[in-house]
Amino acid sequence: MTPVEVAVVGGGPAGAITALLLARAGHDVVVLERAPAYRWRAGGVFSSPATVAALRRIGLPDEVLARVARPIGAMRVETPGGAAFRLTYGADGSAWSSPVGFDRSALDPALLDLARAAGARVATGARVARIELGEVRPWLTGYDANGEVRIQARLVIGADGGRSIVARAAGVARPARLPPRVGLTYHLADRPGDPPVDARMRILRDGYVGIAPVPGGRVNVGIVLGRSWNARLARDGAEAVARRIVTGIPVHSGVAGSPPDPAAWRDGPCLDRIAGASPLGHRVTRRAGAGWLLVGDAAGFLDPFTGEGLHRAVVSAELAARAARAALAGRHSAPAAYDRAMRRGFATKDLVSWLVQQFLEHPALFEYTARRLAARTAVRETMGLVMGDLVPASRALDPRFVGALLRP
Repeated sequence: MTPVEVAVVGGGPAGAITALLLARAGHDVVVLERAPAYRWRAGGVFSSPATVAALRRIGLPDEVLARVARPIGAMRVETPGGAAFRLTYGADGSAWSSPVGFDRSALDPALLDLARAAGARVATGARVARIELGEVRPWLTGYDANGEVRIQARLVIGADGGRSIVARAAGVARPARLPPRVGLTYHLADRPGDPPVDARMRILRDGYVGIAPVPGGRVNVGIVLGRSWNARLARDGAEAVARRIVTGIPVHSGVAGSPPDPAAWRDGPCLDRIAGASPLGHRVTRRAGAGWLLVGDAAGFLDPFTGEGLHRAVVSAELAARAARAALAGRHSAPAAYDRAMRRGFATKDLVSWLVQQFLEHPALFEYTARRLAARTAVRETMGLVMGDLVPASRALDPRFVGALLRP
């Protein structure tokens, strides 16, 4: 049996940052990451300038940021009916004021390295099989290369994604209130030198595909498909369906202000295996309780369309580290305070994201809205700031904004 103050289950961005902040504060922290080395799995790469600001706030050096992030001019949204518009996320031309595409194969290990440097112990290849959230202290049973491991912690932090074992042990995991969807993601080769280019979000019938440039002459392809695609996926396989979707995306969109996009990636080689996620999205009834906290996707995830994942990972880690320090100091109200802070911080954005999904479920309504966003600069700019977590999400629910968006 190994006693620790904090056991973090999951070594992705949320887990690594939580461990980093707690280790910096002098706490004994161990991170349990099931993969022995980084491997590509379905995950977000496109994010707004708010994520860059948050990563710099927790101490990611600029030289590392320059290696793991690729500036992107805008997100270009295109509909089947021909509507198209650009979301610039408030970019003003200054350094890191635009959205970015992240190289997760570089970002995730860099964050774990920061946690190690701060004093956290990182155990890779450590699979947690069971968690007991008892009356006194949580117990974790897992396995590494040497066999079974038993850990007793004062606090367990679940940073283990949509199928969080911590959330299940706490009895708070629930399915998302959205129709079942499948997520597919992989990388294609792009032109060398990382030239300036927009990201693209192409709306499909019962789905969408995102193209996000990332460092190293690559683009990330993320595809979300509703239930009407299930038969094709079962018959043809994910690779064939994904390739058919990508090769069907037009090369030129004709959106004013867009940089040239010859789409060299469209016919480029696939650089890794397609990673899948299903069901896509989940929710939790609470994000904290006696002896446990949830961060990142484990604390609830709705949909990648609005790009909430990476920014939420950093912000939830900051809030969780603050709550964990208070709990370890004997403040029993800290977990409940963390849960309230997460609800205050994200409930409105979740509502906006859910409303976007309802529009996507009704193609004629989404097409109508897209054409108005394309024609109304101020409304479009506000929507970009909301989607990028750069202004309060309540702006998108203001009756004046809704009226300006939907009026004929």
